[in-house]
Amino acid sequence: MSAALSETWYMTRRQLMVFARQPAYAVITLIQPVIWLFLFGSLFKEVVELGGFGTTSYLDYLVPGVVVMSALSSNMWAGMGTLEEIQRGTLNRFLTTPVSRAALMNGNVVNNGLITALQSVVIVLLGLLGGADYPGGIGGVAVLVVASVLLGTVFGALSNALGMLVRERESIIGINTFLLLPLTFLSSAFMAPSQMPSWIRHVADFNPLDWAMVAGRSAMSAHPDWGDVLGRGGALLGLAIAAVWLSIGTFRSYQRSV
Repeated sequence: MSAALSETWYMTRRQLMVFARQPAYAVITLIQPVIWLFLFGSLFKEVVELGGFGTTSYLDYLVPGVVVMSALSSNMWAGMGTLEEIQRGTLNRFLTTPVSRAALMNGNVVNNGLITALQSVVIVLLGLLGGADYPGGIGGVAVLVVASVLLGTVFGALSNALGMLVRERESIIGINTFLLLPLTFLSSAFMAPSQMPSWIRHVADFNPLDWAMVAGRSAMSAHPDWGDVLGRGGALLGLAIAAVWLSIGTFRSYQRSV
């Protein structure tokens, strides 16, 4: 176990070095969250008057949604990196080494998790600068960050599995584009559940994106519902474990094919 963890960290550091050498990438990934926060936040700021948002500031409500959406959109592309390593032959060269196969698959998932955590903290700070208030304090923010990392792990691992299975950029792009907006709008990202059509509320109950938002929003509120936090967080953790297991399984299938 210790060897597998050490090898996973080695593969993670390898990915982090790539990220550190491209600081412009970190800035670019924050452009869309800034647009969501301040453009949508200003455009729909009066919507809280409809009630059901649990706050008088739409920005307070929007920040957790943007954090979770950013985690989703960033990690959905993890499979592109895996596919690139397959096409370059890098992954096949690693197969000739005794490194853990789980480490080969999980290195970029852990890397994306660390980047997601950093990105989430930056978005929270941007919201704070814009006037958002977080009654739940640092503890509530920590829960939101953990929820976004778990969600990112789910979709990062699934994206890796997809890369192993389809091995085509166009397929990954098409599937991700198809899923991103429906997952976002079939959740409480922009609208309070009480203001949504009943069928969307029911669909959102099964949407992992909404689980992360509910857990984060509740923990950041003045009176957290820890039942919601633990229930949604536990569901995300279970789903993340299943997604990682599936990712490793597809990698072993790929290994047998080369």
